Amino acid sequence: MNKPVELQMDQYNTDALLYITNRPPLVFTEGHGMWLTDHHGKRYLDWLQGWAVNCLGHSPQCIQDALVVQAKKVINPSPAFYNEPSIQLATLLTQHSCFDKVFFANSGAEANEGAIKLARKWGKLNKNAAGDNRYEIITFNHSFHGRTLATMSASGKAGWDTMFAPQVPGFPKAELNDLASVEALITDKTVAVMLEPVQGEGGVIPATREFMQGLRALTRKHGILLIVDEVQAGMGRTGKLFAYQLSDIEPDIMTLGKGIGGGVPLAALLCTEACAVFEPGDQGGTYNGNPLMTAVGVAVLEELLKPGFLQSVLDKGAYLREGLLKLSEKHGLEGERGEGLLRALKLGSPIGGKIVEIARDLEPQGLLLNSPRPDLLRFMPALNITLGEIDLMLEMLSGVISTLHH
Repeated sequence: MNKPVELQMDQYNTDALLYITNRPPLVFTEGHGMWLTDHHGKRYLDWLQGWAVNCLGHSPQCIQDALVVQAKKVINPSPAFYNEPSIQLATLLTQHSCFDKVFFANSGAEANEGAIKLARKWGKLNKNAAGDNRYEIITFNHSFHGRTLATMSASGKAGWDTMFAPQVPGFPKAELNDLASVEALITDKTVAVMLEPVQGEGGVIPATREFMQGLRALTRKHGILLIVDEVQAGMGRTGKLFAYQLSDIEPDIMTLGKGIGGGVPLAALLCTEACAVFEPGDQGGTYNGNPLMTAVGVAVLEELLKPGFLQSVLDKGAYLREGLLKLSEKHGLEGERGEGLLRALKLGSPIGGKIVEIARDLEPQGLLLNSPRPDLLRFMPALNITLGEIDLMLEMLSGVISTLHH
């Protein structure tokens, strides 16, 4: 008879880790593509992929190779000097976007913090008619920009306004896809509008093409910046290399994270020449742009830019959409939404947590899902997922929902 999982976990001193979230009693020891393996040898079809981080799946060969090759050359010469991979990655990013300059960071929150600083510095140099600094950045309800004090203040997540009060001031909240709500907040203190083209944590809510185009026109009319937080929606996730390209607009500032490193800590802040106002001492970071991480970024981006890759994301996104719609109809749910391979299933009742738990405990293979809201599941697979793996997830999920209904 097998021992309870809790006893088998005694080999791991999990008490040494600071408690920040509830974790199931299992330890993942290997990962390849869409699959993870735990310390018992059980395999799981992983539809979290580190919250959209592993854009090429677990341990792809190109990342393994980049790490090995670069580790034998130089790992961290200090950001006080140039290194080849950071120059190469910055060049690739600017060549394939509307931006001119890149600053590398270690996390999406750090990139967003840099975007806030850059916008405020620009507002200090481009004062209002009264000669005062402009510093307010309009953000959106249900948005998520990170876990630093400033990015939490910028986020529109319920309850975050009191969690580590007082908040950093200067982030009035508008409603996504409601242009009038944005315009009503613009004052002589406004320096920028910042948004996710797809609100991931908020429930996978896409900004409409019309809203994005209207927002670009509105910000230009008032002489303020447009910042897109593409930490989750960027790097091919929507079927375009960058989500802003879906709306045929050109923002002033963009942030990237998650997928840009394919699993290693890497993020980026991009801006146009007109917004590149940092001076020495304004921004930095000990590990920022180190060659080990940026070499991985180059390898990831080169994969995404291969002929047909982004079209395959669009095709697989459409395939997943149709599958989710059929599943929704079969089980009497409320449909789906999203862009590309960032999608959500609307459950219509608060059963998301239960589905996640039952799916994970399936035998002989588990299914890893995410429920950012009780009535919703979010899907963030590797961008090179196979149609067979999509079918398998839909089959497993349908079985879980049937179990709950009975």
